Amino acid sequence: MKTVILGIESSCDDTGAAVIRDGVLLSNLIANQEVHREFGGVVPELASRAHQQNIIPVAKQAINQSGITVNDLSAVAFTRGPGLMGSLLVGSSFAKGLALALNIPLIAVNHLQGHILALFIRDQKKRSAQVITGSPPFPFLCLLVSGGHTQIVVVRDYLEMEIIGQTIDDAAGEAFDKCGKVIGLTYPAGPAVDQLAQKGNPDAFTFSKPRLKDLNYSFSGLKTSFLYFIRDRIHEDPYFIEKRREDLCASLQHTIIEILLNKLRLAVIQTGIRNIALAGGVSANSGLQSALRQEARKQGWNIYIPESAYTTDNAAMIAITGYYKYLKGAFSGQDVAPEARGWEEK
Repeated sequence: MKTVILGIESSCDDTGAAVIRDGVLLSNLIANQEVHREFGGVVPELASRAHQQNIIPVAKQAINQSGITVNDLSAVAFTRGPGLMGSLLVGSSFAKGLALALNIPLIAVNHLQGHILALFIRDQKKRSAQVITGSPPFPFLCLLVSGGHTQIVVVRDYLEMEIIGQTIDDAAGEAFDKCGKVIGLTYPAGPAVDQLAQKGNPDAFTFSKPRLKDLNYSFSGLKTSFLYFIRDRIHEDPYFIEKRREDLCASLQHTIIEILLNKLRLAVIQTGIRNIALAGGVSANSGLQSALRQEARKQGWNIYIPESAYTTDNAAMIAITGYYKYLKGAFSGQDVAPEARGWEEK
C-alpha cells in the first residue's frame, strides 16, 4: 500500500502545501505574502490573517495537482514550530481538522528538521523516483542557515539529529536583512545583497567578527559594527551608500560567510565528519555556496546543497519529514500544540 503524505507549512509568512507519495514529491505549492515588504519585515497579525485566507485553496490545489484525492492520504504532516504562534495555529488547526475528518494520523514536524530533510526530497518531474541523487550519507554535518536560525547539526539518521552549535543571539539571515535595510534594500534583503555583492569588492571594508571559543555563533556585534560604520561614513559623505553599495554588500557577505565557515571548520575537526550539507534559506546564497565549494576542495570535504526550490520555507520539506516519521509510527494526538520556539523530541 502506498504512503501518501500531505505536508502543511505555515511557520512564518508563506502558506505551503505539498504531497509526497512513497518519498517522491508530487506537488509543492506556496502562497507568498507581499504585504510585509512595505513594513520591512513580517507583521505577525497580518501573516496569520493571510494564512487563514490561503490555506484551504493552497492545500486543495496541491492535492489536485498531485493527481490524488483526499481519500488517498495516509497522514497529514504540519509544522509545529518554531515559528510565529499565530501562523502556526492556523496550519496546525487545519491539519488537525483534516486528519480528524479523514480518520488518518496527524504528524507534528519540527521546522528546522524539515529544512535538513529537504536534502532527501525526490521530485518525480526532475529525477528518477528510483534513485536519490545528491543526498548526503549518514552521518553528516549540516550547516543550517536561515532568517531565524543558524545551527551546526550532526545528522546520524533521518530522525536522529544533534545540535552542536547555534547562534546565541541573531541569525545570519537576520544579519543580511537588517544590514541590508540600513543601506536601503527592501525586505527580504538577503537576495539583493547577494546580487549586489557579485559586483563589489569583498575586501573593501572590515566589520566586527565574534570571538566565541565554542561552536556557537553570534551576529549581533556584526550588525552593530555595520550600523556604526554606515553612520560615521554618512556623516562624512551623505552619498556614501549610493557610491559604495556594491562594495558594502560584498564586504558584509564576505564577513558573514567567514563567520559561518570558521565554525564549520572547527566542527569538522571536532567530529571527524567530512560529509557537509547546507540547508535553510541562506543556503541559496551564491557566495556561501561558492565559498563552501572552495573550502571543500581545499579540505577534501564532500558537500551537498539542496535544490533552490527547497531551501526557503516550503511544504515539501514538511511532507518528506512526515513521510519518515510515518514509517517510524511517530504520530501526534489531537491535543498537540504549536511551539513558537520549537521543542526537543524525547
